[in-house]
Amino acid sequence: MAAVRATPANPTPGLMSETGQSGDQRAIPPELGPDSLAVLSGPTFMYSNSSGDVPPGSIGGLVHLDTRLISGWTLTVNGGALLVLRAQTIEHYSAQYVLTNPELPGLPPNSLGLRRLRYVGDGFHERVELLSFRPEPVRLEVRLAVDADFADLFEVKSVVRDRSAQIRRDHAADGSELCFSYRNGDFSAQTRVCCATPADRIEGDELVWELDLSPRQGWKVDLHVPLPPGLGVVEPVRGDIADVIHGRADDPLRRWAEERAVLRSDNQALERTVRQSRDDLAALRLDLEVKGQKILLPGAGLPWFLSVFGRDTLISAYQTLVAGPELAKGALLALARLQGETCDDFTDEEPGKILHEVRSGELTRSGQKPYGPYYGTADATQLWLILLSEYWRWTGDDETVRHLADNAIAALRWIDEYGDRDGDGYVEYATRSPEGLGNQCWRDSPDGICFADGRIPVLPLATADIQGYTYDAKLRLAELLDGPLANPSLARRLRDEAGTLYARFNQDFWIDERGGYYAVALDGDKNLVDSKTSTMGHLLWSGIVPPERAEAVVRQLMSPEMFSGWGIRTLSREERLYNALGYHLGTVWPHDNSIAVLGLARYGYRAEANRISLAMLDAAEQFNHRLPEALSGYDRERLLFAVPYPTACSPQAWAAGTPLALVRALLGLNPVGGRLMIDPDIPPKLGRITADRVRAFGQEWGVEALGTSGNVRLQAS
Repeated sequence: MAAVRATPANPTPGLMSETGQSGDQRAIPPELGPDSLAVLSGPTFMYSNSSGDVPPGSIGGLVHLDTRLISGWTLTVNGGALLVLRAQTIEHYSAQYVLTNPELPGLPPNSLGLRRLRYVGDGFHERVELLSFRPEPVRLEVRLAVDADFADLFEVKSVVRDRSAQIRRDHAADGSELCFSYRNGDFSAQTRVCCATPADRIEGDELVWELDLSPRQGWKVDLHVPLPPGLGVVEPVRGDIADVIHGRADDPLRRWAEERAVLRSDNQALERTVRQSRDDLAALRLDLEVKGQKILLPGAGLPWFLSVFGRDTLISAYQTLVAGPELAKGALLALARLQGETCDDFTDEEPGKILHEVRSGELTRSGQKPYGPYYGTADATQLWLILLSEYWRWTGDDETVRHLADNAIAALRWIDEYGDRDGDGYVEYATRSPEGLGNQCWRDSPDGICFADGRIPVLPLATADIQGYTYDAKLRLAELLDGPLANPSLARRLRDEAGTLYARFNQDFWIDERGGYYAVALDGDKNLVDSKTSTMGHLLWSGIVPPERAEAVVRQLMSPEMFSGWGIRTLSREERLYNALGYHLGTVWPHDNSIAVLGLARYGYRAEANRISLAMLDAAEQFNHRLPEALSGYDRERLLFAVPYPTACSPQAWAAGTPLALVRALLGLNPVGGRLMIDPDIPPKLGRITADRVRAFGQEWGVEALGTSGNVRLQAS
């Protein structure tokens, strides 16, 4: 009987996962409804339906550092659920819910005006305000039902283990506090719900207030859930709930956002989209301390990925360099600190490798999941080198580059000694962990890499995008070695190696059939994985495409089979597994398109780059100027409006970074020789674009462009 061969869908045959299916499990129905709201600050968020409730058994709740502290949070009056009049976030950390009552026994509809105000800062805060509009006295029972399951975020995404027998309750007899606590070995967590106005009684896990209200009389209660400190917790907003909601409280994140570069445009949609991107990046910011130095970097996305990532963080930081270098520097330093040092099959760690993801929930801390950190990515190491180079090009910061020199050489060694598993000159991947990811490129779902006929390839895989990144990383590191790292002999070697990779890649990955295109990968038998994918846009970005083939690649990307009208699909409609709702099988990802736009601009295809950019900006308008993680791949001409991927993260870092990358391409803005250079191609629809406080080389610059004309000037500090 033939042995079962490893594939991304079954990457470790014979090795059973102790915690269920490995890898990302994201296909969860949006049971909180399409109008669900989240408030977030760093690694903390509260996710609820549009009335502010968290129904038990849903994916909602208060999550802090990958542990769900509140899994049920339901407000009722006289036993009835409340009706939503309107609800919306105010800032990323605050929201307001305006409610009333349906018809209830002894209470006609619309008799009450209710408002819930909440924010996440130095804890989770909520104020419930109630006003009676009845002309006679009214008796009300207000009840808040609370639950705390202490689920690991990985379980929230799949199946939650029942911990009820291990959860202790120490609720205050005077109604001032609910207290849930949980311990399992070395892992412990606690949830305290503190009431400024004590409840009249506690029934089980429910706070109950009995109210006798006169006509037009109001009532309110403030609730507070303290949060423990930990990795990535940002400097929080603090203050009275009303002051926070109305912007009267000091907000460190707002100060941070307002210090970034400022863009203005004749096109209000562009200006608002860029402003929303700035605010979302502020919301996703994580604060870390590395060797006594405070650094900033973006978490990947709400709700599943508010943590330190490799690939996502690096690409987001690259996209946002045009707005300032702080996030890029923070990402470089934080990921260098956690760079692989040894070989560990369970975590896929190898010396010099840049991590994939860090988690701090129970499953990780107890050793059931390998995320402390997990290294299952084959592209983050190259992307780290690319970002190091790009950061240097924008800043001229020789000191930081020299500080990271050993990390850069270790990353290079990983590419050559561990990334190239069989010595064929290509970087391949195959997990060794029963909990590992089958696909370790950005298309990391089990079927994210497939043949045109729908077959899933055998491992290890050498994907085309990773080879492009490797080519670019070696050329960029050679530039640093000729500069601040002062090793010209190694620089020459890397340029020779990049040249060899360029030639071999274009021989081995090119397919002449179907109009000419690049395969998405070589499988474990060195067969071409022949599906047409958006990966070709990444190849343009890396520069590994010969100029004479660029036109064919662009033609493929912009064909009706791949360009939906909103952006380039991850997989062509020609392929058997195409699915407009498939995670990597036909959806449109903003970050993926931003990389393609930068690649198209690099090769001089500005009209095509602008077509994608305008489509992305049109899509952002339909989502209150915030691009979701992914859009469904439906044809624009058929549906007329954009449809989000069912469980898209929002906000999400590299989607938030996309408008900034698009602006960079529109302006043709690049650092060259200590100066910012501009080569604009602005579509008439966008009119004039200006930007102030663009930071490069330790100075601030002003940029202005209209059509194909523009200028850059130094601004006074």
